[in-house]
Amino acid sequence: MAGRGAPKGGKKPARSASTRSGGSHRPARSGSSRAPAKKPEPAPAPPIPEGPFRLGAIPGATPGKWIDIWQERMPSTTLELVPLEVAAQEEALQSGRVDAALVRPPVDTERWHLIRLYEETIVVAFSADSHLAAGDELTPEDLEGEVLVVPADDVLDPHIASTLAPAFAAPRTTADAIEIVASGVGIVIVPMSLARLHHRKDVEYRALSGAAPAPVGFAWPREDASPLVDTFIGILRGRTAQSSRD
Repeated sequence: MAGRGAPKGGKKPARSASTRSGGSHRPARSGSSRAPAKKPEPAPAPPIPEGPFRLGAIPGATPGKWIDIWQERMPSTTLELVPLEVAAQEEALQSGRVDAALVRPPVDTERWHLIRLYEETIVVAFSADSHLAAGDELTPEDLEGEVLVVPADDVLDPHIASTLAPAFAAPRTTADAIEIVASGVGIVIVPMSLARLHHRKDVEYRALSGAAPAPVGFAWPREDASPLVDTFIGILRGRTAQSSRD
């Protein structure tokens, strides 16, 4: 006879799942079912500053290759080339008439940043009929007795001890001085770029041996510089469109 309280059939009551496991329930690990972390979205490209970018350039400077690169990289930002006389190059920077400029040093480097770009050979310009055309290069001794014409816009302040001062007033511009020597009167000493700029069939020029070269640089304000200046500096230094600032 079955005992009191025993279930029918003699089977013991089943234990609960928690009783069979001998402990509390542990959640299953998610494993590969976890959602992958989202990659951060790239920062948006900074907006291109509005132009125009006003670039000053002294006579003889040749920024054409840099301007071409600018137009390729910055088609929506105009570059305005502003011709400058050397005597007014710093005033143009100070007044804000230009954002930066190709200049002839020296300039006040406490007020302007300056990158030296290249140096020019100094030449002597003279009439094509002059005996000075016989050689490939001239020395200061070759210029003895020649009338040295120095225009009012001179950029070199040349001094050759053996030359003579003209008996007439200084011409206003280098172009005027070149015209005078074309007539057979005197010589002009200039950077090679100016001799090329004012080239005439009746004028020749030769390098002046021993003369210090004339540098050309890029200058911009130490304060309140246009944000477009850095883009142009990158072009000057040969940085690609994708490279960062050095």
